[in-house]
Amino acid sequence: MISRYQRLGAALALTLATLSAHAGLNIQTWTVAGGAKVFFVESHALPIVDVQVDFRAGGAEVPAGKAGIAGLTRGLLDAGAGNLDEEAIANRVADLGVQLGGDADMDRASLSLRTLSNPEERKGAIDLLATLIQQPTFPAAAVEREKARSIAGLKEADTQADAILARRFAAAVFPDHPYGRLPSVETVSSITREDLVDFYKRNYTAARAVVSIVGDVSRAEAEAIASRLTGGLPAGEAPVATASSALPHGQTIRVPNPSAQAHISIGQPGIRRGDPDFFPLVVGNYILGGGGFVSRLTKEVREKRGYAYSVYSYFMPQRDVGPFEIGLQTKGSQADDALKVVSATLAEFLAKGPTEAELQAAKDNLINGFALRLDSNRKMLEQVAVIGGFGLPLDYLDTYRDKVRAVTVAQIREAFKRHVSPDHLVTVVVGGDGDKTAPVKTGAKP
Repeated sequence: MISRYQRLGAALALTLATLSAHAGLNIQTWTVAGGAKVFFVESHALPIVDVQVDFRAGGAEVPAGKAGIAGLTRGLLDAGAGNLDEEAIANRVADLGVQLGGDADMDRASLSLRTLSNPEERKGAIDLLATLIQQPTFPAAAVEREKARSIAGLKEADTQADAILARRFAAAVFPDHPYGRLPSVETVSSITREDLVDFYKRNYTAARAVVSIVGDVSRAEAEAIASRLTGGLPAGEAPVATASSALPHGQTIRVPNPSAQAHISIGQPGIRRGDPDFFPLVVGNYILGGGGFVSRLTKEVREKRGYAYSVYSYFMPQRDVGPFEIGLQTKGSQADDALKVVSATLAEFLAKGPTEAELQAAKDNLINGFALRLDSNRKMLEQVAVIGGFGLPLDYLDTYRDKVRAVTVAQIREAFKRHVSPDHLVTVVVGGDGDKTAPVKTGAKP
């Protein structure tokens, strides 16, 4: 007898072979009772349904002093729900042959599900997901176990230069915003089961939910799925916009660490989702540091001078203004010289923008690679969830390539001037002290 896992695996193996490249997606949308928004793409290429439920329950919603509670809450949803304990949930997942997933970041907490689309297995899978979303029990033993696991991970991270860098960089770039508050041993230790229950009740509501569905179901079936997943949630209050982060003062922070490599991040608040400068910045950043070996930063820092194996830049648009960041690692003795090259490369790009040849090469790469974003149900689901979760236009994917194609050198130059200012760039350097030829540095402790 062929198992559910074998059938699901066979269907997944056909994904790349049977899905064609889409110019975009026919996204249908509606709102269910209670206020949850639904975004649906009907696709019968495979007998699979992918579902994701996103809640406005990420790190930005966390009370001061409780950083880490968003991730703990999300992680404990399958530790017990309804009349099912953790073992029963795991057995149910195995019996149904479904795949559960999800995560929590600064803006969203998500639960995702992949199941075969036949009615019997689909119903069992959706019922299970609804139970996890609507009836978590947060067992005390599981809470303490996951807290201990998180604390152990944080203690280990506090010895690693890259983790120290992430914490110090976030705090310096977002000093007055939740985006700058990352979990610590102290904040996670302070979280109680009552805190988790309260966070869940305030944030896992229908008004704060977005349901994304992609796959082998009809519109009527998708409506039933969305209603089943959110119908048992309290309506709650519609989320309010978070306050924008003020631009930080330009500064350099050096953090001692015995690593031979200096771990470096340079950046500031960049753009939010839906910013009109998004496409000029995407294309421009590909040229500056997002295009791997063809980017200017790689050519100047790695190829010409050998200061770093990898150097990169990116914009991370979020619900509020997410970071613009340049990152690299280099020997401690070379850190100051590498920083000078990065600064000069960025300054020239801000002043002049890219060349026409660089612009055309970047456009060609971004346009030609676009189809890979939509070559499976899973990737389509990710794109639909972003569109729904951040309120992007429904034709965002349909118009993506045309908007990339329309970007000009002048638009890139002006967009970068609006969003990247040397006066507000924060530089954080962690480590490099283990390089015996490095100059002695002083600075704040991590």
